[in-house]
Amino acid sequence: MLKVCVAPLIRRLISHQDRRPIVLTTLYLVFWFLLWLDAHAWYRFDIKPQAVGFLTAIPVCYYWIRKHRDSSKIIRRAIWSFCYFPAWQLGVHLPLIGFHYSLSEKISAIGTGGAFLLGLCWSVWWIERESNRLSKSRKAQRIWDPRMLTAWYFGKKNHKLRQSLFTLTSYSFLFFFIAFILTRLTGCSIYEAPLGGGEETQLRQIVKIQKVINKKYVINPYSSVLFNPPPIDDVKLEVLEVTEHLYKIGQGKQEGTGFSAGTTRGKVRFIRLKYEGGDWQQDMDRGSDINLLTEYGVRTGHPVNDRPEPMEIGRLKRFPLRKSPPMVYMTGQQNINLSNQEIEILRSYLLEHHGMLFGDNGGSSGWEGQFTSMMQKVLPRVEPITVYLDHTIHRIPYPLPRLPIVAPHGRRDALGWVVDGRLVAYYHPGDIGDAWADGPSGVPREIWESSYQLGVNIIYYAHSEYNKWLERTKK
Repeated sequence: MLKVCVAPLIRRLISHQDRRPIVLTTLYLVFWFLLWLDAHAWYRFDIKPQAVGFLTAIPVCYYWIRKHRDSSKIIRRAIWSFCYFPAWQLGVHLPLIGFHYSLSEKISAIGTGGAFLLGLCWSVWWIERESNRLSKSRKAQRIWDPRMLTAWYFGKKNHKLRQSLFTLTSYSFLFFFIAFILTRLTGCSIYEAPLGGGEETQLRQIVKIQKVINKKYVINPYSSVLFNPPPIDDVKLEVLEVTEHLYKIGQGKQEGTGFSAGTTRGKVRFIRLKYEGGDWQQDMDRGSDINLLTEYGVRTGHPVNDRPEPMEIGRLKRFPLRKSPPMVYMTGQQNINLSNQEIEILRSYLLEHHGMLFGDNGGSSGWEGQFTSMMQKVLPRVEPITVYLDHTIHRIPYPLPRLPIVAPHGRRDALGWVVDGRLVAYYHPGDIGDAWADGPSGVPREIWESSYQLGVNIIYYAHSEYNKWLERTKK
């Protein structure tokens, strides 16, 4: 229907213009679509180049709007309608430069509604025009053409109403079918860790003693007042713990830090799962994910991606075997509503693809029950255990003297789901994502530092276990 509607307008545009602008604009549309596909599925380019790419639509739209400022009303409206889509996507991606994912999602949702209404208006206009044009033709045979009010399936009464309902239903089905297809485009869904080497060992801790003179007292020895004078120098010994990179953290004997089964183009990425029913995007707008990812890169020397990746659970099945993400992250404080298909995808990801799920309670005493209930469906035969401080995940590369808790929500220890000696899921009860965020909400330094250390440990544990599995299963 849309093709039939748009074709006459395109022919009229071509008839008024030479072919060169049409060809150049067509090539730009191909570029724009590839850019859109990368932003939604491939994740190959950085956020800023993508935003700049979408900005290039402004001069293209301006050219056509200015070129047809004196054309007929219908052509001008058609051009403005086409310009709506790059403007919408530009509005979606500009907030991502500052990691404002909530704002980007709102603009995306509002823009989708606007695109639906815009297409509906054009569909109504086209069906009305065609209906008037064909109203003079009289055909005795049975009519199937929905553009004609005398079509047999419109009945003998209320032809116009039934035609309008038919148009609305057909257009809605087509719109949501196209949206369904586009949202499931995955492009090159592969995950590759960075190639390198190193040792699985603890980072050495060095203690430095710093002498700080806080106060100096001047005493009059001839004073008539007798008192016990304090020491001349009030000395405070401040203990500073500094981490020194004396080892390459990784697995293998290759140059640089990384993993023996990685690739030269591989990077450590941080994937956050989207889900229905809750606030899955908690603390993303405050830089939580990118801050942890950056800290991981600085502390381990591993190449990391320049942005986090919010991802639907359904996309996990698009990753091929041996090219899946070693770890995905989930947080929130409300409900977790997963479909049966999403449960099966998570189970396959954890067991067959050797992945790991990291769950962090974002601030609710009820979220632990939501997470454990979900895990009971994902792994019905696996019971959660307490993950003590002597576990590898709490010792390498950082030995943690205690589990960092930003805000306790029930328990004060971590839970784990173990399959064949490997942690396939790790649950943290104390909202450490809040400590990773910008302006860590008054969290003491030792807490947010420990929270970063635990985050680094978990990412590294998932990647090291995944790398061991890749090495064991090499053909």
